[in-house]
Amino acid sequence: MAAACFGTPDDVKLAAFCVSEPDAGSDVSSLRTTARYDEATDEWVLNGTKTWITNGGIAGVHVVVAAVDRELGAKGQASFVVPPGTKGLSQGAKFHKMGIRASHTAEVLLDEVRVPGRCLLGGKEKLDERLARVRGGGHARSQAAMKTFETTRPSVGAQAIGIARAAYEYALGYGKERRQFGRPIVENQGVAFLLADVATEIEAARWLVRRAAWLGAQGQATRAEGLMAKLKAGRVAVWATERAVQVLGGAGYVHDHPVERWYRDAKIYDIFEGTEQIQQLVIARAISGMRIE
Repeated sequence: MAAACFGTPDDVKLAAFCVSEPDAGSDVSSLRTTARYDEATDEWVLNGTKTWITNGGIAGVHVVVAAVDRELGAKGQASFVVPPGTKGLSQGAKFHKMGIRASHTAEVLLDEVRVPGRCLLGGKEKLDERLARVRGGGHARSQAAMKTFETTRPSVGAQAIGIARAAYEYALGYGKERRQFGRPIVENQGVAFLLADVATEIEAARWLVRRAAWLGAQGQATRAEGLMAKLKAGRVAVWATERAVQVLGGAGYVHDHPVERWYRDAKIYDIFEGTEQIQQLVIARAISGMRIE
């Protein structure tokens, strides 16, 4: 059972999902990290470099997406649980980011990392069956990375909404307290209408996220809905935080107020878990049923 690969609760205080690589971000099919099965020991041997990994190198458990058959692209990939303390896994460079600085982001280096056969998510028999179907010309969708992203996108959208709401509420409070020309600045239409637009966009994005999450909880397909929710929420977060800075004016540009930090934090939601452009591409494919490049 793969569950046995996670160690005890004391071992796993943080987890890491290792997909992106130096030469493969949005293009998941180009992953170079490999997984080789050693029949003599019933172990998988992982080699490669992962990058931009949240909790990379410091997590108790790492889930690594690797290619079992690179010729098959994404359909030849699988996910492996690397248990706590496994030799050969180490942290590479740690990244210093524009925003979300409290989140540890680093490279993960895999050098002849050996994990028990049971640590293949889904099991070897199912993987062999899927690969055989693809090699034989049949259709089998990769379960390695994309299915995980489809599940997590509504929650990522919810994070983005949280940042947008924090910035909006702070700007609204500031607008009520800050006085210019003898009255609170929120009494000026330029500020009031701006905040009205921000509130409306946040509410619209929130309901997209809630609907995508509800569909997922009902066991219904959430591919297009999750993509739409994440795309809209990310855009709203970037726009709403920028507008919050604008409401505060010069005060919003300095560290004395948190809106500048939220502005920096928001941008990542246009990038990770699929860039804005990748969201648009996959949504277009979902609604058209056509292979759009």
